[in-house]
Amino acid sequence: MTGANRGLGLEFVRQYAAEGVHVHAACRNPDKADALNALAASSKGLVKVHAMNVADAASVTACAKALEGTALDIIINNAGIYGPKQQSAGDMDYAGWAETHAVNTMGPLRVAVAFKEHLKRSSTRKMVAITSQMGSIAQGGGRGFYAYRSSKTALNMVINLLANDWRDEGITTLAMHPGWVRTDMGGPQAPLSPEESVSGMRKVIAALTPAGSGTYLDYAGKPIAW
Repeated sequence: MTGANRGLGLEFVRQYAAEGVHVHAACRNPDKADALNALAASSKGLVKVHAMNVADAASVTACAKALEGTALDIIINNAGIYGPKQQSAGDMDYAGWAETHAVNTMGPLRVAVAFKEHLKRSSTRKMVAITSQMGSIAQGGGRGFYAYRSSKTALNMVINLLANDWRDEGITTLAMHPGWVRTDMGGPQAPLSPEESVSGMRKVIAALTPAGSGTYLDYAGKPIAW
């Protein structure tokens, strides 16, 4: 689990640990992840906290090496950013746009590749990326937020390509929209709580089969048009 120190990531860790699942929870700064550390301390060894910055290749490689030999049933690429304040056509922070893609698009691929062998040690072999319906081209009607939207559109393509490339190795991929959730990113006006969103996503992940690899679903299992 990446981006495990807050929001949806933290809720995933909480719910899985509550069911007795062993969770490897990664975030950029474990020393500052008070809520995650408290959860790990009370988990009776179920939750292990790791340092990993998905935009830093050396960091991802180091975490993968630290877990060498470990079988991972599910990888959830959750770490992400909304991008710079200026991300309209006429007022774009291009450096911020590049950073958004580094975290939201390249980061998940980097994690997937680094932990591929860990997945292959499991019989489950599921690689999930938390995306957004704001990355859907088919839905149309969107305006602004070029950096965030384009990063998620590109992430969707990454997930679809991995499904094709890794199908023969038994790895199932999924791009999942969590809904509009009351997190730091979603804001207080969002209709869904993290508990509701994650509970729904966990059910979809549990039901995912190789036949559904490379699909784009929301937290309730509803397909989203690319």
